[in-house]
Amino acid sequence: MSLSEDVRNELAAIAPERACDRQAELSALFHAAGRWHMRAGRVSLHLDVSSSAVARRAFSLLRSFAVDSEIRTYRRRAFDRATRYQLHVAGTPRTVAVLKECGVLGVRLQPLVRPPKRLVGRACCRGAYLRGSLLAAGSVSAPPSPHLEVRTETREAAEFVAEAAAQEDVALAVLERRDHAVAYAKGLDRIAEALALAGASDAALELDERAVMGETKAGANRLTNADQANLVRTSRAAHTQLEALRRLEREHRLDELSPRLRETAELRLRHPSLPLRELALKCQPAASKATVHRRLQKLIRIAET
Repeated sequence: MSLSEDVRNELAAIAPERACDRQAELSALFHAAGRWHMRAGRVSLHLDVSSSAVARRAFSLLRSFAVDSEIRTYRRRAFDRATRYQLHVAGTPRTVAVLKECGVLGVRLQPLVRPPKRLVGRACCRGAYLRGSLLAAGSVSAPPSPHLEVRTETREAAEFVAEAAAQEDVALAVLERRDHAVAYAKGLDRIAEALALAGASDAALELDERAVMGETKAGANRLTNADQANLVRTSRAAHTQLEALRRLEREHRLDELSPRLRETAELRLRHPSLPLRELALKCQPAASKATVHRRLQKLIRIAET
């Protein structure tokens, strides 16, 4: 299974409870993989995706807003004749109302090039929008040529994805090609940060571990056994921290934390591969490496209680 498929499966398993997150994710799905039809004055739409997991995720999102859809399959004629999945949505009044609220359709039922900024007004919504974009039209390549991209039909749509990510300190570049545009990232650190923002923490950790292993091999002649052990401990410590923070997040306990602990938790979730020293500099005000380490250890203890 490819890394892209692993990422899609991990993201498709996330079921956000907040309505704003579901709206943002649904909006991204339709903007990246939606098709709009007008027949006899009635609107209909369909989503065209490559994964059954993504199709089920979209079906569930639509159903959460009381919108009916039908999943169909077909084989692509070109390339590898892979199976594709389409969700067909009839343009009922309820469907139109939901898609207007999600920034997919305008007041005249025209498809919008990009949704309104209110759709990504919160940090959780920005993560959900990136998640929907990756589910619908994203790809991730592993080393030796790590690359992440989200394909869109227009430059404006790609810029919207990049702007939403930038508000969470995740840098995506935009490139316009002949018949489409992409928002993309290169380099393991940037890709890991984008995946973590979307919610694919396991994939982000896997890339981080690959980066550590690559550095270890490149400098094998000058690294001592103690250096190697330290890298392993650092990777394991980051994994333990993220597992604890994800547990607190799932149990909706992050809001119960003190402001300093909550800030540290959010920074680690947003930057899973960042060293403690750099993580400390992102605190407001900046903290020491030892202080951030103590906070993370306290968060682990809180998650275990």
